[in-house]
Amino acid sequence: MLGEGFDLLQLLRIGVDVALVWYILYKLIMLIRGTKAIQLLKGIAVVLAVWLLSIVLELQTIQWITNQAIRWGLIVIIILFQPELRRALEQLGRGNIFGRGSRSEEEIIEQNIDAIIQSCVYMAKRRIGALISIERETGIGDYAETGIPIGGKLTHQLLTNIFTPNTPLHDGAVIIKGEELVAAACYLPLSESPFISKELGTRHRAAMGISEVTDALTIVVSEETGNISCTKNGELHRELDTDELRKMLSENLSLNVKTSEKKSWKWRGKKNG
Repeated sequence: MLGEGFDLLQLLRIGVDVALVWYILYKLIMLIRGTKAIQLLKGIAVVLAVWLLSIVLELQTIQWITNQAIRWGLIVIIILFQPELRRALEQLGRGNIFGRGSRSEEEIIEQNIDAIIQSCVYMAKRRIGALISIERETGIGDYAETGIPIGGKLTHQLLTNIFTPNTPLHDGAVIIKGEELVAAACYLPLSESPFISKELGTRHRAAMGISEVTDALTIVVSEETGNISCTKNGELHRELDTDELRKMLSENLSLNVKTSEKKSWKWRGKKNG
């Protein structure tokens, strides 16, 4: 009986140990998701694969080079991953890396929604054109690289100021990821769909284009009519009021959002939004 109890206790310890390791790895992956660290990890994986291949094929020179790379790899990783490591340590010090619950995430989402709505309403009243693309599950970092890096916290003041006419960044799209305004003056792919109304301009075609290749949620404010439109998964929702825009954002930016909606074409309204 003592032996059985000891074995059960050992299995329980092993299970807890493995679960904790996987949880820590998951948190670390979530921390660096969408950053350049992902590309660096891919590079490390390639080096390890070459090292194993050199051992199997007995390639002495390649093996020596990869051995040196692995031996000094820890120092290189610390240098290359310095921003991510610093952010992880800062969050660990604040107790956020493991203790951030769904409530805090929901609060962040609500703050982001409020900032976006305030900015859109302000610009719509003054006929200021705007194109705002919000990243969801599919990364849109490639499109962010076409613009000017911002890296600032999302606020309605900053968002509105970017689209103010006759400023260097007002032309193009703003890309938002979480609570960060990633970049401005970005180029989005234009839709080639023949179903798009001829009365819609470049901003709407760009919003439709990004919605056809990613699951990003994109908002358009028309400088001609002041109407607010939104695209998602190949759908265009036009002439949204404040309540409809809030509902659209809340439904698609919540933690439990479903990103596998079936694509279809949906047109609302007849005027250029």
